[in-house]
Amino acid sequence: MKKSIIALSLLMSLSFINCVPNYKANATELKKSNLTCENTQCQERRFDFNEHDYKNFYISDGWSNGGAFNCIWRKNNVSFKNGIMTLKIDKEPDGTSRPYSGGEYASNNTYGYGYYSVRMKPIKNDGVVSSFFTYSENSSGRAHEIDIEFTGKDTTKVEFNYFTDGISAGGFIYDLGFDASLDFHEYGFLWLPDSITWYVDGKEAIKASGKVPSIPGHIIMNVWPGNAPGWLKPFDGKTPLAAEYDWVSYTPLSK
Repeated sequence: MKKSIIALSLLMSLSFINCVPNYKANATELKKSNLTCENTQCQERRFDFNEHDYKNFYISDGWSNGGAFNCIWRKNNVSFKNGIMTLKIDKEPDGTSRPYSGGEYASNNTYGYGYYSVRMKPIKNDGVVSSFFTYSENSSGRAHEIDIEFTGKDTTKVEFNYFTDGISAGGFIYDLGFDASLDFHEYGFLWLPDSITWYVDGKEAIKASGKVPSIPGHIIMNVWPGNAPGWLKPFDGKTPLAAEYDWVSYTPLSK
């Protein structure tokens, strides 16, 4: 479903991301007052990674996004051990359409407004991306997407972005003040009908207002090497590389 649109969205974001200044943190603590309600349906849903959760997630296998995604998704690149999910980048055998393989884990269902978060540790290596995002398409096949992306060239920063009707917001580069590849941290976003606010370890980082995505999306995590040296720096071909994910969670917006 997202095969062609993600590639298009990536190319659109490349033209914007280097033009956006660094943003400094707003140290306001995360408040979930907008996410409270009286019935249990509004409670947080946390998905742990003790094993593959067939009921709620699927593993991408045997296809490629194309474009700047220089890999084929392989199920063997997704593994679970001691409560941690590992997504891996590896080499492909000679003769395949792409030289590398990547790992992707995505929700079966779609989710709407609310608070999304992940506890993860990204890859540190030039030319690769480790991500957590939501994704869907409108009736015209245009992306509605909210992104948390780490480029391995500099894991002291994280990139936030969103797409509405296939149009990129431009991207926001946030200085973490620590190296995200060295330890697990929580990254999240509060998605409301008129705004998106991203958080790092429960503290507000960046807020964007305006025409934000409006269609429920799949929760997706992936790692991949890119053909986008201007954004990611050239990939040196080092494999295997792995990002680790402890859990993801979703708390729906109260009605």
